Amino acid sequence: MLDRRSFVALSAAGFANAALAQGVSARTCYTMSFEKLTGGEIRLGDYAGRPILVVNTASLCGFTPQYAGLQALWSTLGPRGLTLIGVPSNDFGGQEPGGVEEITHTAQSFGVDFMLAAKVRVTGPDAHPFYRWAAAEKPRETPKWNFHKYLVGRDGHLAASFSTEITPLDTRVVAAIEREFRSVAG
Repeated sequence: MLDRRSFVALSAAGFANAALAQGVSARTCYTMSFEKLTGGEIRLGDYAGRPILVVNTASLCGFTPQYAGLQALWSTLGPRGLTLIGVPSNDFGGQEPGGVEEITHTAQSFGVDFMLAAKVRVTGPDAHPFYRWAAAEKPRETPKWNFHKYLVGRDGHLAASFSTEITPLDTRVVAAIEREFRSVAG
């Protein structure tokens, strides 16, 4: 008969093996990419071993001023190794209805010079592969609105998730990124 500790360990191993078999959360995000807003590709594997902050954005949202905080975060922590990617999406309230020109204009009005991806879906069955992967990694922490923040750790797995209301310069966001700088990439 198995004791409780052995049962829990075997159950966890079985879950991990099931995840590996399905290829869901056992894989890292490094096999994925986003199309750039202005053409080209953002291959997440190019940033392996670095913390990556991925934020779904929208131009006509009450939270759009978070672009300024994201830019400040990027200006401060980008030189230390943070990768920041804004991902425009029209999923919430139809607040990103425009195309490349409109998205670029809004971002530039906040001084944004971090990478912007092309507009994608971030929810549902047609969501971009990164967002489907993130939902498998943290199923209870999926985007509920614009400016949801996912922090990918140096190991390629989600290290943290921050809801819309948590601003980019919130101490919880900065502390999570700082922890990733100190961690050893796996």
